[in-house]
Amino acid sequence: MAGDLTTQSDRLIREGRELVHDNQNSGRHRMEGVAEGSRRLRRKHLTKKLRNIALAVVGILVAASVAGVIIDGIGFVGVMVTFFALMGAIGFFASRKIKVPDRATLSRTQDARRLVARTELWLESQRPALPPPAVRLVEDIGVQLDGLGAQLEHVDPAHPAAGETRKLVGEVLPEMIDSYRKIPQHLRREERAGSTPDKQLVESLGKISKEIDHVTRQLAEGSLDDLAIRTRYLDYKYGDAEGLPPSDKS
Repeated sequence: MAGDLTTQSDRLIREGRELVHDNQNSGRHRMEGVAEGSRRLRRKHLTKKLRNIALAVVGILVAASVAGVIIDGIGFVGVMVTFFALMGAIGFFASRKIKVPDRATLSRTQDARRLVARTELWLESQRPALPPPAVRLVEDIGVQLDGLGAQLEHVDPAHPAAGETRKLVGEVLPEMIDSYRKIPQHLRREERAGSTPDKQLVESLGKISKEIDHVTRQLAEGSLDDLAIRTRYLDYKYGDAEGLPPSDKS
């Protein structure tokens, strides 16, 4: 009996992993991460999902084994109950999707690096509603946010740049995309005052992209200065670009 349950559990765990894999790959383009921050959140969610499936399977098998010992076998009905319990648990946990943060969640996130990753995840959910030029810009912004997040790892949360990041990424960007989505689709290409909502969105995203680049460079200035100082020190100690040792310089 225990051997049969173990065989069934192995098969069900394998099927559960396949189900999770299928869920991930369905709508691949729509769900593909715009950058590393959102992909990291998805990997974390998948790991948690598989862990919960494994814990549920083990718990059900242990319960079935204990019941079998107590009543001297669970019989065909018990095996079927165990089987459906396993399938139900696997189906329940495998079907759980990652929760996409809403604008309120973004605005409440104080940790700038976490905000960057959550915003990437939020941007993924917005892509189907955006025109192609805007989608490409969103993907570029996702890559920029990765660089910004790496800089924020070493920045004091009270640093002015961190506050600027929270404002830009947590408020300005989401508000702009939400404003665009409120416009009826048939009006988004209608020209008004020399422009259209589609063009205005692309222009605004371009400006935000430049601002993210500015903040990233602002945060990197200290690292760039350190690198320049070290380079000058090495030139002084070991020679210049021509390879002359210090002792040969006149």
